[in-house]
Amino acid sequence: MLREGDYVAWFRTRLGSGTGRVRLEGGKFLGSDSAIAYSGFYVEDGDRFTAMLRTRRHTAGPETLVGTDEVEITLKGSSKGELAYCSGAVAGSPEMKVDVTLIPMRPAEVKTPIYRAEDLHPERLPQIKTR
Repeated sequence: MLREGDYVAWFRTRLGSGTGRVRLEGGKFLGSDSAIAYSGFYVEDGDRFTAMLRTRRHTAGPETLVGTDEVEITLKGSSKGELAYCSGAVAGSPEMKVDVTLIPMRPAEVKTPIYRAEDLHPERLPQIKTR
């Protein structure tokens, strides 16, 4: 079962590979990379799912991994543990296969340093010469 939240999406086609960021929530997803935005929906059946996404260019940049900026892609896959794997093809171009791996993002743990008065040693600071 797919958990809702943020994922890194690793896309692979015969033209190359790349990554983007995707948010899954309530059967819908939104995402983008440096040049292409993607949106769509997904339907789950146990640990299997089907997704349909559309792409569009939001910024000038490199050629897309599917050869054109605006496409519709249907994907089928499964989730195993925390990862999800799916594959499919571009609508109208069945020879353009797409494989995707979704890797969940975890929030970074921020540790606040603890400073104590005894850790401060002003005598170690550089001395400024005065006239």
